Amino acid sequence: MDNTSPVPIIPIILIAVPVLILIWAVITMNRLTQLRNMLRESWSDIDIQLRRRHDLIPNLVETVRGYAAHESSVLESVMQARAAAMVATKSPVAQLAVEGSVVSALNGMFVVAEGYPRLKASAQFVALQQELANTEDRIAAARRFYNANVKDYNTLCASFPSSLIAGLRGLSPITFLELDTVNARQAPQINLSSMQGNA
Repeated sequence: MDNTSPVPIIPIILIAVPVLILIWAVITMNRLTQLRNMLRESWSDIDIQLRRRHDLIPNLVETVRGYAAHESSVLESVMQARAAAMVATKSPVAQLAVEGSVVSALNGMFVVAEGYPRLKASAQFVALQQELANTEDRIAAARRFYNANVKDYNTLCASFPSSLIAGLRGLSPITFLELDTVNARQAPQINLSSMQGNA
């Protein structure tokens, strides 16, 4: 006859369930923290590219001024938009709204540049435009990466039961980075083929 008594299952369940819930809660909090850090990092990537755009603008304006000095109102609007964007320290969504005015002003400057064949043929102007186009591509790529992180974060914040942890920590969904105006949805248009033909 076996003298060993069976292990009581109910006390084990009463201990295991709270331990499992605690482990799940810690894992969920760590995942939320990781995603928030990834959001900060991906916004930093966008910010670096925006600063790069800001750094290119004065050289572009001066190059245009050399060929089209009497277009001062257009050039001034570009520099004013740049100055406003450089001092904006808002949320990512608000920052990109300010950046939309920079893109619109740049588009206006490139429209003016179309009327100056010697400017369009300038090697310096073409190089600056290409650098700006590359920067715009990097901004778009960084924004896509940011939005992918926002999607993961928002899914975790909204999904049950992880939404309970997010609510306890005061975390709420974050807005995707989307630009409102048609001009801001596209990079400044650069027609390199026509410029190379004039060079």
